[in-house]
Amino acid sequence: MSLTRYDIIDQKLFINNRKKLVEKLKPNSIVVIHSNDVMPTSADGTMPFIQQTDLFYLTGIDQEETILVLYPDAREGDFKEILFVRKTSEDIAIWEGEKFTKDQATLFSGIEHVEWTDQFEFVFNRLIFDAEFVYLATNEHLRNSSNAETKNDRFLKWCTESYPLHKYERLAPIMHKIRAIKSPEELELIRRACTITERAFKRVLSFVKPGVWEYEIEAEIYHEFISNKSRRMAYSPIIASGSSSCVLHYITNNKQCKDGDLLLLDFGAEYANYASDLSRTIPVNGRFSSRQKEVYNAVLNVQKMAIDILRPGVLLKEFQSKVGKLVEEELIKLGLLNSKEVKSQDPKNPLYKKYFMHGTSHYLGLDVHDYGDMNAIIEEGMVFTCEPGIYIREEGVGIRIENNILIGSSENIDFMNNTPREVEEIEEFMNR
Repeated sequence: MSLTRYDIIDQKLFINNRKKLVEKLKPNSIVVIHSNDVMPTSADGTMPFIQQTDLFYLTGIDQEETILVLYPDAREGDFKEILFVRKTSEDIAIWEGEKFTKDQATLFSGIEHVEWTDQFEFVFNRLIFDAEFVYLATNEHLRNSSNAETKNDRFLKWCTESYPLHKYERLAPIMHKIRAIKSPEELELIRRACTITERAFKRVLSFVKPGVWEYEIEAEIYHEFISNKSRRMAYSPIIASGSSSCVLHYITNNKQCKDGDLLLLDFGAEYANYASDLSRTIPVNGRFSSRQKEVYNAVLNVQKMAIDILRPGVLLKEFQSKVGKLVEEELIKLGLLNSKEVKSQDPKNPLYKKYFMHGTSHYLGLDVHDYGDMNAIIEEGMVFTCEPGIYIREEGVGIRIENNILIGSSENIDFMNNTPREVEEIEEFMNR
């Protein structure tokens, strides 16, 4: 079956995910979630399709023009779960290839009742008048800055105008809660994405040398990803040499790597829509200078201690504050901060932020900055990045080290534990 590049995922994952959601709904509620649009470029061009992650989490369907309707209290049993998929045809098969049949949609999702998308309004109108609450999907992510109107946005307008007297609920708070704790099946998919990323990094270590271009390194990463069933980067990759290593979101990747420079790499493979997120900093010529090594080991020390702090029961905000103190101590040792000035600093604007200005951790899952409450207490089963950094713009030295961490009961599990991280490991790989 050629509907996915990645291996078929057992439908039990999506059946269990729907059960988690249904348990948190108010009585007599309908949930409606639409797939993402196929986004245009210009003329007749389109961007590669990426599925709306709530829909994928609940169905496993990786195809445009898909709609999920859940109505757990429906009077007719086969209307409790309905999946709508794009109606295929001979012309579509000729021009675009294979699309989901109804039977295939059931095989992937575990949903028995499958209709074509063009039947949605007829079926929805049949159900809505029996329901009291309607849960609608909105993108309630702190980092969301997109002005693009999604299918879920358009449906929200249509639904509230067409059925104004129903009671409407936000789906997002429930999804943020249930998606934050990863199931064993999800953890295996994240682990696989991390393994692909590890292979790409090791490939880069054997490729980088003075004179190569940042985009050539990017091409090596893509080659390894695609060769291992990853369809894409989980996010725009950062391949930042020299002073660009101090630019947090540098993605132009168009400079030549020079002898003596550092190269900051921040990239991650996607596998079956699940993300990985790696950062490493390496010397272009294969050997850290004494100063580069000094700063690198300072960041590495902070990361190791931070991973130990990132444990169940800890508030994420408290965790960030503790990591800031660790960075502060290292900056004093590096001669970048003065201990007397630190003692008299404004606690609301600590001096370390000149050199470490971003957060240490974010949730990881179907989205690289995955769903989850940043004011929450850390729980077993969550997956976070851990990515401290020190950026010394006046020296052109930017260093970030990032691993992906599963919060375990007795100890954390580092999904990137086998990805070279120590100075000696990196230099040994680069000089083989």
